[in-house]
Amino acid sequence: MSYYIIIRGPAGVGKTTVAKNLAEKINGEYISFDEILDQNKLHKSDGEGISKQSFLKANSLVLAKVKEKIDQGKPIIFDGCFYHKEQMEDLINNLEFRHFVFDLKATLEECIERDKNRKSIGVDSIKAVFKMVSRYDFGTAIDTSGKTEDEVVNKMLTLINEK
Repeated sequence: MSYYIIIRGPAGVGKTTVAKNLAEKINGEYISFDEILDQNKLHKSDGEGISKQSFLKANSLVLAKVKEKIDQGKPIIFDGCFYHKEQMEDLINNLEFRHFVFDLKATLEECIERDKNRKSIGVDSIKAVFKMVSRYDFGTAIDTSGKTEDEVVNKMLTLINEK
């Protein structure tokens, strides 16, 4: 039986880079909640970020495919901010498979700086998402400050192999 991994954290922390690298190393399938939201026109902000209902809808759109892939032995790597705890709980409750949750951490300043080196979402958005994601901790915290993507991925692999 295979497993899935949830990688959460604020915008600019390095989730996507780390998730894609990890997927490649373990021959897993990468799933971006940002892409699911965009493709299904669920990405509109309600003034407090993207609504919990939009994220739950995104979950429902991927569940059948994910269950099939995991049943076939394919690891799944989810990439998302997960600032609504209910989205995370919904995934875990509906995917009754072995799983790991990694909560990537960095300072707000580092997230702002990293955002400048990609398709930027802007300082205000980085601050807003940082605040929402920081409302709760979930899973194993990994500080990405001053670390390369390979160092973060290797830390995850070590933790996965220990369990």
